[in-house]
Amino acid sequence: MIKIAWHQLYAHPLPEGHRFPMLKYELIPGQLLHEGTISQANLFHPDCVDEATVRLTHQREYWEQLRDLTLSLRDQRRIGFPLNAQLLERELRIVQGTIDGAHYAKAHGIAFNVAGGTHHAGSNWGEGFCLLNDQAVAANYLLDSNLANRILIIDLDVHQGNGTAEIFQNEPKVFTFSMHGDKNFPFRKELSDLDIALEDGLKDEAYLALLHASLKNAFERSKPDFVFYLSGVDVLSTDKLGKLALSKAACKERDRVVLQACKDKGLPLQVSMGGGYSADIKEIVDAHCNTYRLAFDLFA
Repeated sequence: MIKIAWHQLYAHPLPEGHRFPMLKYELIPGQLLHEGTISQANLFHPDCVDEATVRLTHQREYWEQLRDLTLSLRDQRRIGFPLNAQLLERELRIVQGTIDGAHYAKAHGIAFNVAGGTHHAGSNWGEGFCLLNDQAVAANYLLDSNLANRILIIDLDVHQGNGTAEIFQNEPKVFTFSMHGDKNFPFRKELSDLDIALEDGLKDEAYLALLHASLKNAFERSKPDFVFYLSGVDVLSTDKLGKLALSKAACKERDRVVLQACKDKGLPLQVSMGGGYSADIKEIVDAHCNTYRLAFDLFA
């Protein structure tokens, strides 16, 4: 059975007018349940990750400032969310959801986290709506627990996975692949193992051609036994922050290429949702739901 991490705290209350579409974390599972793609049995509610597991990835001083809610206002502004106990609990549950999802992926081929993809969080910083890096923590957990030997992180959010790249810059067991807007946030890029920088306005055919070639390269170089996939839908032409010109059909095909490759190779795959900032939240939710629909067609 395909398992999906979700918790009611994922939809965290934000100040009125905040640009982050937090409502999508209610709407995605709601739509999938409504249309019958999933049932309640597919959903699980993660606990909070423990401190020792967080510390495999994030430096002590940064973690303790988060834990104790003493992060400076400047650092909170860099994250983009006001720090409070509920926000921290949300993040800890998201991280544990990705770890649990990695276990489920090993058992069932694929697993999801409705949230996550917090790839801007580095070893000692939070940024861009990311406090802790869920897939990086989960990758280090798998390595530390001897549950994986070589890991590939496929990051197809429109923004570079700068935190992920920094965390694993000296870890040969984790291969980081990021395909992102060249002139988009973050404006100071880190060095992934494979970075594909995309020009503004890139359209479907050119994007998918780059993906096919780059994904083949990533698999050949990394030779993974576990894969994490960050499937942000901010690549859409409707996205307010994306600067690319992909149709929803191309975004779905992007997901199919990744999911099919992992299935064909027999590689367990954990998927976190990442970003999406289209003006119409229905566009965000439908594009995210397409990832689940594909997975249930391929793996269920």
